[in-house]
Amino acid sequence: MASLPTAPVEKVIVTYKSRTSEATSNTAAKTDATAKAAETGESLSFERRLAGGAALVDLGGKASKKDLAGVLDAFRADSSVASVEPDIRAYAMAVTPNDTEYTKQWDLFEATGGMNVPGAWDKTTGSGVTVAVVDTGYAAHTDLAANVISGYDFISTAADARDGNGRDSDAKDEGDWNATDGECGTGSKAGNSSWHGTHVAGTIAATAGNSKGVAGIAYSAKIQPVRVLGKCGGSSADIADAITWASGGTVPGVPANPNPAKVINMSLGGASATCPSVYQNAINGAVSRGTTVVVAAGNSNANASGFTPANCANIINVASTSREGNRSFYSNYGSIVDVAAPGGETRRATDTPGTVTTPENGILSTLNSGATTQSTENYKPYQGTSMAAPHIAGLAALLKSAKSTLTPAEIEAAIKSNARPLPGTCTGGCGAGIADAAKTVNAVTGTTGGTTFSNTTDVTIADNSTVSSSIAVTGRTGNAPAALKVDVDIKHTWRGDLVIDLIAPDGTVRNLKASSSSDSADNVLATYTVDASSEVADGTWKLQVRDVASGDTGYIDAWSLTF
Repeated sequence: MASLPTAPVEKVIVTYKSRTSEATSNTAAKTDATAKAAETGESLSFERRLAGGAALVDLGGKASKKDLAGVLDAFRADSSVASVEPDIRAYAMAVTPNDTEYTKQWDLFEATGGMNVPGAWDKTTGSGVTVAVVDTGYAAHTDLAANVISGYDFISTAADARDGNGRDSDAKDEGDWNATDGECGTGSKAGNSSWHGTHVAGTIAATAGNSKGVAGIAYSAKIQPVRVLGKCGGSSADIADAITWASGGTVPGVPANPNPAKVINMSLGGASATCPSVYQNAINGAVSRGTTVVVAAGNSNANASGFTPANCANIINVASTSREGNRSFYSNYGSIVDVAAPGGETRRATDTPGTVTTPENGILSTLNSGATTQSTENYKPYQGTSMAAPHIAGLAALLKSAKSTLTPAEIEAAIKSNARPLPGTCTGGCGAGIADAAKTVNAVTGTTGGTTFSNTTDVTIADNSTVSSSIAVTGRTGNAPAALKVDVDIKHTWRGDLVIDLIAPDGTVRNLKASSSSDSADNVLATYTVDASSEVADGTWKLQVRDVASGDTGYIDAWSLTF
């Protein structure tokens, strides 16, 4: 945010001096709040005790500066008070990018089809991570230049490379146009240069906050362009060597990579019933060196098992979703798909192939305007699993930056376990669902996040009784987390009387709190962390409260589960 809002103060925090009754007794603190209310004419009430022992006092509404000053003065004049201060607001420091085209990047922030990326930016933006884009190379673009480091051209045939030689240290995109139909084999069509690698790179790490163009998902990461696709595509031999080099391995005749990538994006593929060993060996080597390999599932509206390197092991296989949260009409699918991400639809399935009828529903990124060779930079929406894969590569960079010890397997598991079900439909299989950037980053950094389910209906707790309050959890795939958060707010005049249990949908009981005859304090206001990873998440969960003694009563005020 550009500037912080001015929020009225609604509560104050009072720290009483040690050995005063108000410092240890909630009843005494309540009495003092009532006395201060009479003194100041404000509606003061004791709310709860903070972890450090201070008392949180509600002002009964949004106090004016004058009213607040009077309350603070009243507490400060009390010899039993060590300090008093307003309960002020804090805000996430993630900044909404000022990039001029950011509002068109629905894939980053829209609730239905987006990937919830902005919520991750206050924790990580990809700093310190290099992402290799194994693709067509790099077309110079000022919205990317600050994040592009030296790469390599692995196209070994000069005619395909169009640069007058074979492999070299210049990853410049020389264009992948075809002049005539059939030039690249039976069924191939003439076409202009795609500048595909530059579009992919922009999704991953276009510069953010520069009042220009678009923002990348991991906008502080570095892009390493590794050129493998030229005229008529690229060879598996060249691509395999590129994977090895990008991840820090040795390739005969090629200088060592001075900046090995921790993430490789491959928005490329071809038809093959099996994964060629040259691919699999290169991928295995990259993963063994700690590099996460992300691959597009393919755009043939077919089972991804028939396409490679999508059918290789040790990769993250990415399907594409539309702005409405459906599987994109062109996207491959199947049981080997790991996860889905926005790939967009620049036309509807029934529209004429090659037309652009819904550009607003595509993935906008950096590009070049040249029909064959490079011309001026621009931006353009594309569709494809090629656009979906860099969303996951960008997320992998955010995760690696947030927690450098993560292995490729741990990154894949985190992305999949924190994905959300498609809000639309996916025939054939879209893996774990649409990736959720903020939730995944929160999960690996140990930050509270995820979806919260609550019940705020009061349930009376009578003496020597057992009561329960239920929460119906829906829309969660798989099991509950190993760190399920259970927030409990119970009002009671002697909390030691209470035994509190969490009951899972299958009836399994987990104790949260035991009774204690010596605990005479009021209320239970606590957050419990429960390992519920053996339980299916969806179903009815219950908070069960037993009062095991006489003389004090209360009620369940509210409780919640955060997944």
